[in-house]
Amino acid sequence: MKKSNFISLDSLSLQDFDENSELIPLMTPEDEAEINNEKLPETLPILSLRNTVLFPGVVIPITAGRDKSIRLINDANKGNKVIGVVAQKDESVENPTAKEIHEIGTVAKILRVLKMPDGNVTVIIQGKKRFKVAEVLTEDPYMNATVREIPEARPAKKNKEFLAIIESIKDLALNIIKESPNIPSEASFAIKNIESDSFLINFVSSNMNLTVAEKQALLEIDDLKKRALATLRFMSVEFQKLELKNDIQSKVQMDMSQQQREYFLHQQMKTIQEELGGVNHEEEIDEMRLRADEKIWDEKVEKHFEKELAKMQRMNPQVAEYSIQRNYLELFLDLPWNEYSKDKFDLKRAMRILDRDHFGLEDVKRRIIEYLAVLKLRNDMKSPILCLYGPPGVGKTSLGKSIAEALGREYVRISLGGLRDEAEIRGHRKTYIGAMPGRIIQSLKKAGTSNPVFVLDEIDKLSNSNQGDPSSAMLEVLDPEQNSEFYDNFLEMGYDLSKVMFIATSNSLSTIQPALRDRMEIINVTGYTIEEKVEIGKRHLLPKQLKEHGLTDAHLKIGKAQLEKIVEGYTRESGVRGLEKQIAKMVRHAAKNIAMEEDYNIKVTDEDVIEVLGSPKLERDKYENNNVAGVVTGLAWTSVGGDILFIESILSKGKGTLSITGNLGTVMKESATIAMEYIKSNADEFGIDSEVFEKYNVHIHVPEGATPKDGPSAGVTMLTSLVSLFTQRKVKKSLAMTGEITLRGKVLPVGGIKEKILAAKRARIKEILLCEENRRDIEEIKPDYLKGLTFHYITDMSDVIKIALTNQKVVNAKTL
Repeated sequence: MKKSNFISLDSLSLQDFDENSELIPLMTPEDEAEINNEKLPETLPILSLRNTVLFPGVVIPITAGRDKSIRLINDANKGNKVIGVVAQKDESVENPTAKEIHEIGTVAKILRVLKMPDGNVTVIIQGKKRFKVAEVLTEDPYMNATVREIPEARPAKKNKEFLAIIESIKDLALNIIKESPNIPSEASFAIKNIESDSFLINFVSSNMNLTVAEKQALLEIDDLKKRALATLRFMSVEFQKLELKNDIQSKVQMDMSQQQREYFLHQQMKTIQEELGGVNHEEEIDEMRLRADEKIWDEKVEKHFEKELAKMQRMNPQVAEYSIQRNYLELFLDLPWNEYSKDKFDLKRAMRILDRDHFGLEDVKRRIIEYLAVLKLRNDMKSPILCLYGPPGVGKTSLGKSIAEALGREYVRISLGGLRDEAEIRGHRKTYIGAMPGRIIQSLKKAGTSNPVFVLDEIDKLSNSNQGDPSSAMLEVLDPEQNSEFYDNFLEMGYDLSKVMFIATSNSLSTIQPALRDRMEIINVTGYTIEEKVEIGKRHLLPKQLKEHGLTDAHLKIGKAQLEKIVEGYTRESGVRGLEKQIAKMVRHAAKNIAMEEDYNIKVTDEDVIEVLGSPKLERDKYENNNVAGVVTGLAWTSVGGDILFIESILSKGKGTLSITGNLGTVMKESATIAMEYIKSNADEFGIDSEVFEKYNVHIHVPEGATPKDGPSAGVTMLTSLVSLFTQRKVKKSLAMTGEITLRGKVLPVGGIKEKILAAKRARIKEILLCEENRRDIEEIKPDYLKGLTFHYITDMSDVIKIALTNQKVVNAKTL
């Protein structure tokens, strides 16, 4: 039995039929008697139906699309609303003639006509009584025919056999409604409430799943009892089919495995997602396979990818692991396996780029050109691991960009400062929620090639934690013998990093793990001289700041003399970051005056510098005079470059104790003790009365107590200070020194020589005293840095005193 007409029966409006009714009522015996008593018109307009048969008493909706049908309905609706309805013999015929329709049909009354937006007309009609077409009168504009009523043989009211058939029809109809998933359970109420036997037969016949021919055969049966039997027979067949179908479905459902059930649901979900415009997972996998065909993979990688793709294909897209697997495969496809950018071997062009972007730094530039030269000759060399070591602000990081441009490679930078999780380097295993590849693999994906210039910034600031030791994880990355098979936990495969040019930057070598330091080629990027800073300020920093502030060189000009004044008076550094900040202040001052339309000097004067930047703040590192005994200038290395420091010592009456102040570390305090003991041991050689050591207390002080100081390089300075104090002799003018001392009286070499020499030049020092073994460090320094300096190379402490102290006594010398 069909679903649609049951719903129509219960819910169709009947405003045109009876203004007091909301719903079409079920036909009662009284209604049936009234219909039977109605006289049949002699002629009727004939409406042919394609795919249904109208039974007496039944209400059905019909959609009319043919012009003839629409005109017939409109004309009838304006008149007495009565039409004849017959079924077509062949539903494919568009305009049926008299021969192409059945002779027996049903008189119908139009209850309501609805005009649809598409131009069709839906008409709700109710069957009245059967008729037979006697003669077709006209076929245009629609068919008209004379009709005659067909008498219907009815059994007696008390006929038990007929009543039994009716009860069977009712019971069977209720069972069909119960068993069929397509018929709403509310339909059973309609069946139970039908009082007319003939209407029940017609109603059930109309709603059964029968062909038009079978329904027409039922309609043509004149005997109501025979029609009831035929209807019951059809219902029994339909019920048996329904039972068989439900039985089969039940068995299939029981036999269906969990996997098949999931597959079935998955297919339904896929269809729903497609309808909603969602993702088609099959298309996604096909797209991945097409992308894989374009990759340059070796056999091992390709085999692994195919295996993982097959695993994803078997997965249910609704499970959490599916998205992890998809991310994994997308990473595989995004990585530049065996994709390399072509190196540019124009060495002169590379040199021009390096010189354009960086002033000085000759060692670094030379090393890059050497690498390019070898690569040009061999074309398969493993990339070196360079470590640019030096104070902040000297251009270590920006060098990486210039190198990448010179080589024609992609530039990638990773900041390692404060990194404390090993998984940041090696990645997480993909079984974890939120797993990701390490930064190395992520950066290669971003670069799009397997041979970028890779800057590992602040490698000395890697730190340990309970998540592992990142610096140990870097060992494999930075070992040219191992990094051709770098293993990332997320990738679960080796990746070739041997063509990547790694450039690490560091401010200090002491905090880098020894094994990691051993894998890198250390290039010392020292600080700049005043002259270099002035050139950098003029060539790079000033144009950059003018551009950032929306100005041009026509708005502000800073001469070399003024830049030198800014460098000396307002910055104290090896690099140029502080200088850039001071230049930015000058540019902002000009920008403000331009915006406010005030007058200012386009060409900056010394007075303008003081007006904008204030009084010079850093004149204290200038050399002080030698009029006081015990005050000696030393040279020190700091994290921001070289500096000068003053060692002061003084005598006071006491019992020979030694006091040391100035926020000094253990090594520096030990140097003071060693110097004191050496002087006591060799008092006669220095012309010092040994009784002095027991009558006077000695206090050594290094100014700037807020700044921590440590290291052995102040040993010779402390020795000179103490000998000057005990002998009251003047220290040689414009002299600075550095070196470690031993109890045997030997002077040992120290580090940071270039930074110390730059500091000495800034302080207008003329002579420098240092260990003989440091001569090689001086020879490596560019001659321009050494102009105006005299070097004294010594091996023994006695030589220090001979050179550093004059025979002249200080003013107001104490008598000891």
